[in-house]
Amino acid sequence: MLATPLKTEDKKADRDSATVAALKCAYRLMQQRIISNPTDMMGILLFGTETSRFQGDEESSKSLAYPHCYLLTDLDVPAAEDVKRLRTLVEDEEESAKLLIPSTEPASMSNVLFCANQIFTTKAPNFSSRRLFLVTDNDNPHPQDKALRSNAGVRARDLYDLGVIIELFPISRPGHGFDRTLFYDDIVYRALPSDPEAPVPIITAAKTSPSGEGISLLESLLSSINSKATPKRAVFSLPFEIGPGLRIGVKGYVMIKRQEPVRSCYIWTGGEKLQVATGSATQIAEDTARTVEKAEIRRAFKFGGETISFSADELKAIRYFGDPVVRIIGFKPMDMLPIWASYRPPYFMYPSEADFIGSTRVFSALQQKLLQSQKFALCWFIARRNATPVLAAVYAGAEILGDDGEQKMPPGLWIHPLPCADDIRQNPETDFVRAPDSLIDQMRTIIQQLQLPKAVYDPKKYPNPWLQWFYRVLQSLALEEDVPEKAEDKTIPRYRQIAKRVGQYVIEWGQELETQFQAWLSTEGRRNRVVSEPSKKRVGDGTSLKATKKLKTSHGTASPMGSDVISDEEMKKHWDQNKLSKLTVAVLSDWLKQKKMDTSGKKQELVDRVEGFFENL
Repeated sequence: MLATPLKTEDKKADRDSATVAALKCAYRLMQQRIISNPTDMMGILLFGTETSRFQGDEESSKSLAYPHCYLLTDLDVPAAEDVKRLRTLVEDEEESAKLLIPSTEPASMSNVLFCANQIFTTKAPNFSSRRLFLVTDNDNPHPQDKALRSNAGVRARDLYDLGVIIELFPISRPGHGFDRTLFYDDIVYRALPSDPEAPVPIITAAKTSPSGEGISLLESLLSSINSKATPKRAVFSLPFEIGPGLRIGVKGYVMIKRQEPVRSCYIWTGGEKLQVATGSATQIAEDTARTVEKAEIRRAFKFGGETISFSADELKAIRYFGDPVVRIIGFKPMDMLPIWASYRPPYFMYPSEADFIGSTRVFSALQQKLLQSQKFALCWFIARRNATPVLAAVYAGAEILGDDGEQKMPPGLWIHPLPCADDIRQNPETDFVRAPDSLIDQMRTIIQQLQLPKAVYDPKKYPNPWLQWFYRVLQSLALEEDVPEKAEDKTIPRYRQIAKRVGQYVIEWGQELETQFQAWLSTEGRRNRVVSEPSKKRVGDGTSLKATKKLKTSHGTASPMGSDVISDEEMKKHWDQNKLSKLTVAVLSDWLKQKKMDTSGKKQELVDRVEGFFENL
């Protein structure tokens, strides 16, 4: 990470806040990565400082190799001591004031990039993913010297040839926006060398706080860096068959994924010090306890009470449905894609020119046509080898820009796996009472007052409180800090603000609900009295309706839950109407127990036994 002090004559202005904000951002990023990605290597390089320092060198005001470059933390797996040192620099103003002294002359960007090149070459030569986060507020470091600009471009190309990706995080000063076209468009390329077809959002410049506190700048930098902290990797690279003989190349990405705590390794605590434990598993026979070799193991499935085994080649042939592909079957209007079909997260597709030249043009034409026609493509989708084939809907997604012109989502196609018949469950049949219009109108006002800003839910603003608490405790133990007493939970409702907005509306709605409920009770009571009069006359023997129901089911056997066993006639009626799956497990088990049949297994197995009973009659 690189940071440059801001040039300003005011000693208490945003100069220090921008630099310290960048260091705080590096400190928080290091805290996160040391737990979530414990094998990642990180280093911090400051440039534009009066003091210079490189690997193994002492601090000096002049350095012939890399002047005005200060290697604060060498590229390595961050240890607890590195985090503590960075925390001291961030929190101690005196220490930061000694180090963060801007140089009188600007640092040469070619030297800065060459210094980063040396660090990557010596410390991480074999890493497949190497990135340089460049944080700066100076959009034109060499406005008059063309030689320095040319040398910086050469050094940047050297980094890209080595596979190092440069990520720019610009900072705008008060009254001066960051213009990347002046210098950094020749240094930072928009496309990624390892994956040129991957969608790369444009990062807008972070703005300094007018108050000099640097809080808004810190949050803006954290948001930008966290969005680029994990590069988007393609989960599949497939041919997209639009028609017979017409194929293009596409790559699929997962845009939103549930984040869970990652257990990096097991620790053995039996010795004098903690050691990393390596686990191994061995298959043994249950009767003789001898070691079972891998060649002796075969996969088997139960069918009809018997065990049927398959070899590895047979299983591979059974599971083979063709090579991985996205094949269009036909097109349907978008209104035929119901919202309940969203049972799995979709993939985002982007064109790839690796296997088929011209894929981008064909992909763009299809995306624009689907967007204009408001249609989706029904596709046969196999994500990878041995994957389960599914039918999927491919629909177009338009480009989404923020208020400041920042690209939040690039244009592309979304592939949406559709559920099969077994994935859909029927809603239970229930009798419900429709609310009157007066209650609906009052509740509509309440909902309108409780909408989120711009009526958009942004998951980035609401981190998982349990996950954050887990990482916070690990951080406290690793850095020897006090464990916090309470976790920060941004999902807790703001009760005071809610009461201020809709408190009176909720009280009025409750009063209207009570009025309507009493009116419904009086209407329902009159209806029940009208229906119950003729039913008593039909009984004729003085027994009540409740007693009559008991007489009808008195021939059944009481179940453990206190309910009667369903009769054979009713069970056969459910079988004839193909509604056995709507019965509960308890009802099916009690009926099978009465017939002295097996009641073990899942619900579908119980249904199969009932169906077999009536089929064999």
